Amino acid sequence: MSPWQRPSSVGSRKLNSAKAWIKQSHISKHKLTYLRRLCKMKVGIIGTGYVGLPTGVGLAELGNEVICIDREPKKIEALKAGKITLYEDGLEELFHKNVEAGRIKFTTSMKEGVENADLVIIAVGTPPHPVTKEADMKYIHAAATELAEHLTGYTVIATKSTVPVGTGDDIEALIAKRNPFADFDVVSLPEFLREGFAVHDFFHPDRIVVGANTEKARNVIKELYKPFEGKTNMLFVKRRSSETIKYASNAFLAIKIHYINEMANFCEKTGADISEVAKGMGLDSRIGNRFLNPGPGYGGSCFPKDTMAMAYMARQNDVDMTLIKAAIDGNTKRKQQMAERILEAVKGIEKPKIAVLGLAFKDGTDDCRESPAMEIIGNLLEINANITAYDPKAMGTACQLVGDKIGYADDMYACLKDADVLAVLTEWSEFKSLDLAKAAALMRHKNIVDCRNLINADEAKKSGFVYKGIGK
Repeated sequence: MSPWQRPSSVGSRKLNSAKAWIKQSHISKHKLTYLRRLCKMKVGIIGTGYVGLPTGVGLAELGNEVICIDREPKKIEALKAGKITLYEDGLEELFHKNVEAGRIKFTTSMKEGVENADLVIIAVGTPPHPVTKEADMKYIHAAATELAEHLTGYTVIATKSTVPVGTGDDIEALIAKRNPFADFDVVSLPEFLREGFAVHDFFHPDRIVVGANTEKARNVIKELYKPFEGKTNMLFVKRRSSETIKYASNAFLAIKIHYINEMANFCEKTGADISEVAKGMGLDSRIGNRFLNPGPGYGGSCFPKDTMAMAYMARQNDVDMTLIKAAIDGNTKRKQQMAERILEAVKGIEKPKIAVLGLAFKDGTDDCRESPAMEIIGNLLEINANITAYDPKAMGTACQLVGDKIGYADDMYACLKDADVLAVLTEWSEFKSLDLAKAAALMRHKNIVDCRNLINADEAKKSGFVYKGIGK
């Protein structure tokens, strides 16, 4: 048994059946206790992306019976065949373990995933609306409307997607309209999984936030997370407070990133070193050292869309959130500035070749959504730059976005061949070990624009490079 699996008394339908069978068969109280310990929840998860799949695998590892639902047949076919559809450190091993144990299954059928479930988790996308930039709720509303038809017995519906304040009310209304006799509660269960660390964060959460308006729903979620009892903070709040917490958290972190990037610009003008400044700031317990690494801006599936959605909700409620607006504008300019730095390094070189290390928005993931690297590449492509790129995990997802507009190398040294500038855009640890002498021999001109401060500046200069870091 996994150290994360603990007995649970939830799984009411299964437990009641077990009780009835025991009563008829005159089974001892001891055996009843044993069977009760085996009764874990049946959990349906709608969506198998960067939130749904790690959550499903994690809950299966805790011993629950999990069914993941997705409308894309090809994705479900791949998962059924044992092929994981995204990269997360440590996820593949747990995925195979729980598939083989029969604790997690995959289907395109909403009925199969929702019927007789104790808990249904909605983990579909809420992308920004192309015009207003508010969270697009069509997938949430579609999931709620469809699942309503298949509810049997009391079921808790949990929104794990990042959703606007008041979404729980909307889901309640949609389900009640579709199925007036349904017995259910809607809770907000925001996810705080960092991409690249989703498996670690699932089993070692900073906190578990639950927005539930009934005691009955709170008890179900308490039972689900019993393995974490005493190991983390579990905060029960109003549903609308929970929906706000996720947006407030992500917006704050985005502001923190924007701030340290502005401070890096200041250091470059004054002769200070941003690495030393950030270290000194981080030693203050009121500030902390996380999210104080300067770079090419924030990206990924959360910060860009959540800051824009938060700004939209603020406007709708006549609240002026100047800090969030400044972070959004500054982050857009940041990526333009990084592209200009790269071009400045090859100024005067005819038809320069740019070598890019890193395509994912951060290390530890293959996700290129809103990746600063991809946006910088987009800016460079506008002037027909000749780009060859390498990323340890994100080559496939990047290719889906830009296709053959750039070249792709098999490793970081192949990427550097005949390059006029090396641009480091994602903080993969393997880039730190770049053999600078080998790199110098491969490149046509020795220029480095290190947007992540991964490469040792002094060593780069010793190897003959003109080195430009961030905040140095």
